Amino acid sequence: MDQNTIIYQGGRALRRGWTTGTCAAAAAQAAAQMLLTGVVPPAVRLTTPAGLTFTLPVDEAHWETDAAVCAVRKYAGDDPDVTDGIRIFAAVCRMEKGIVIQGGAGIGVVTMPGLSVPVGEPAINPGPQRQITDAVMQVCRAAAYTGGLIITLSAEHGEEIAQQTYNAHLGIVGGISILGTSGVVEPMSEKALTDTIRLELDCRYAQGQRVAFLCPGNYGADFARNALGLDLEKAVKCSNYVGEALDHAACRGFTEILLIGHAGKLVKIAAGVMNTHSAVADGRKEIFTAYAALCGAEYELLEALMQAISVDACVALLDRAGLRQPVLDRIGTAVSRRLAQRLRGQVQAEFIMFTGQYGVLAQSPGARKLCERLKGSI
Repeated sequence: MDQNTIIYQGGRALRRGWTTGTCAAAAAQAAAQMLLTGVVPPAVRLTTPAGLTFTLPVDEAHWETDAAVCAVRKYAGDDPDVTDGIRIFAAVCRMEKGIVIQGGAGIGVVTMPGLSVPVGEPAINPGPQRQITDAVMQVCRAAAYTGGLIITLSAEHGEEIAQQTYNAHLGIVGGISILGTSGVVEPMSEKALTDTIRLELDCRYAQGQRVAFLCPGNYGADFARNALGLDLEKAVKCSNYVGEALDHAACRGFTEILLIGHAGKLVKIAAGVMNTHSAVADGRKEIFTAYAALCGAEYELLEALMQAISVDACVALLDRAGLRQPVLDRIGTAVSRRLAQRLRGQVQAEFIMFTGQYGVLAQSPGARKLCERLKGSI
C-alpha cells in the first residue's frame, strides 16, 4: 500500500482513499492505453490534484465493439463512504479530435440549477473532468496519438447507491456523482461534510430561495416539520458545522437565516461555540450554570446544574427554582448576539431552540415571522 494512504489523526494511523473522480481518471487512462497500445496495465499510478500519488489496480478490462473498457474500484480508506468498493468503468473509443466525457449507466444527471455542472449534463464535476482529461492526454502523448477520444463513465450499482446519498435532494437523478476536488478521500473528512452543506446552500439559492433554513440534525428537522409545519425541501442539514453554514450562507447572498435546532446543540452558541460536536466543545451545563448565577441562583442550584446530565435536567432544576424563563431569556439573547457577531451584521439570523420534553425553550424575536415566510414562496 502507498505510504500516501496513511494519515495520523489523534494518535491513530488512518487510511486515506481516492475519490470517484480519481477512480474515473485511472480507469480512463488504463482504457486509453488499452485502446491505443493494445496493452492493459495491471495498475495505474496517478498523481491527484492534491499532489499525492496513488497506485490504483485495474480491476477489469474488456472490449465492447470499438471501445476499450477498464474498471477501477473505489477505495474510501477509513472514511464511511457509501461508494466504497464499487467499480467505476471507463469506455474509451476514438473520434476525430478533442476529448468528450459523458455519463453512462449509474451516473446521475443534473436536473436543478446551482451545481457546478449545467442542468441536463451528467454529474461529473469540473475537477474530475480535468483529472480525466489530463490522464488520457498523457497516454495520447506517449503513443503519439493526435486524434480525439470519447470517454463514457459508468458506475456499478450507481442508481441504487445514489439513494443513500444527498443526490436526490440536490436534483441529481439516476445515479451517483463523480466527485473530488483534491482526488483524495480524507478519513472521517470534515471537508466532505462542509462541502455538502455548501453545495446544498448553493442549490437552494439557485432555485430562488433567499432565506437559508438550517437544521443541525434530524431532531431539528423533525421539529421544524412536525411542530412548525415547515417544508424540509427548503432546509439544509448543517450537522455540527453551524459556523461554516452561517459563513457560506452570508457569502452566497442569502438575505436572512433561520436556524432551528435542539437545545443540546444550540445552547453552545451562547458561548460562541460554532462547531457543536461534543468532542469539540461540550459546555452545556456550564452555560446554564453561568446564566443561572447571573439571575441570582443559590449556590446549591449552581452545584446541581453543574452535575446535570442533559439540557432537560437543567431546565427541570431551573423550573423548581422559578428561574427557567429568566435564564432562558438571557441565553437566547446571548445566542442572538453570537450569531450577529459571526455574521458581522451582514445577514439577519433568527433561531428557535427546543427540546423534545419542553418544546420551544428560546427563540429570537423574528423567528416565527420568518417561519411563516418560509411556508410561503420565498
